[in-house]
Amino acid sequence: MASPLLPPQPVIYLVEPFGGSIRRQNANIAHVFWDDAAVTRGDGIFETLLIHGGEPVNLDKHLQRFRRSAEALDLPDPGVDHWIKATREAVSDYYRERGGAAGEDAEAKCVWTMTRGRETTGVPTAWLTVRPVEASIIAQRAEGVKAVTAPRGYSIASGEGAAPWLAVGAKTLNYAASMAALRWARSQGVDDVIYVDHRDGRVLEATTSTVVIVRKDNKLRTPAPHADILPGTTQQALFDHASRHGWRCKAKDLYVDDIYGAESVWLVSSVRKAVRVTELNGRPLGAGADKEIPALVDAAVQAHRP
Repeated sequence: MASPLLPPQPVIYLVEPFGGSIRRQNANIAHVFWDDAAVTRGDGIFETLLIHGGEPVNLDKHLQRFRRSAEALDLPDPGVDHWIKATREAVSDYYRERGGAAGEDAEAKCVWTMTRGRETTGVPTAWLTVRPVEASIIAQRAEGVKAVTAPRGYSIASGEGAAPWLAVGAKTLNYAASMAALRWARSQGVDDVIYVDHRDGRVLEATTSTVVIVRKDNKLRTPAPHADILPGTTQQALFDHASRHGWRCKAKDLYVDDIYGAESVWLVSSVRKAVRVTELNGRPLGAGADKEIPALVDAAVQAHRP
């Protein structure tokens, strides 16, 4: 068991491409080379999974998106079986080394990463990590976040005029713009940015989360799929579960006025789960269904465990 005086080490497993071996990696030994595309180009993909009660949540949906991302970037298919095996072994190690922690400590996050690999070999590099959920995220679930709207700074077109080389809908390692947006938001005294399309004002998504709004009469809405919106696995699970329990769920074009007029507004993602937006652009937002939405997400999480 890790010393209580030291920060807990992540559990790291290397996943050899093309269905090769998996093995535990010492967290204190480097495993990415100087010429790896992740380092030199930010060229690769990732997925972040919630580990709840010792099990990965939404595993099938994450596998599907991981494979779609690889296809979009012209990477080899990452496969399925060895990622599942590596995840289960890493999660088992994580809980065993922490004495089978319970309650909030039972949640963890698992990140899968695959890069284009070393320039000198052209063989993809792949690994996964399992770590605790950050205390800041636990606090956001309880307290909510303040946000501002801003254009993303670029647009991804579909159909005529589209750039075919752009990785539409892929979850890539190139997160520099999103991290810059978060740093800027914090410099403004808020927690997150909700992107809006600079051309027509459509609400897109937050930096790392899907936007979901609550309307009267048990209605849930999320921005309609577009080339510049990454489909959210947790939002899909929420809508699947809520629809079976009397909520009317729909994806449609949303605008900032829709947010201001909503009963409540939520940022939804695998590890955040459901975080309420308490304020947007300095304007307080509603707190309707502030107990129901987290409960629905928790139930959806339970329903999507293996």
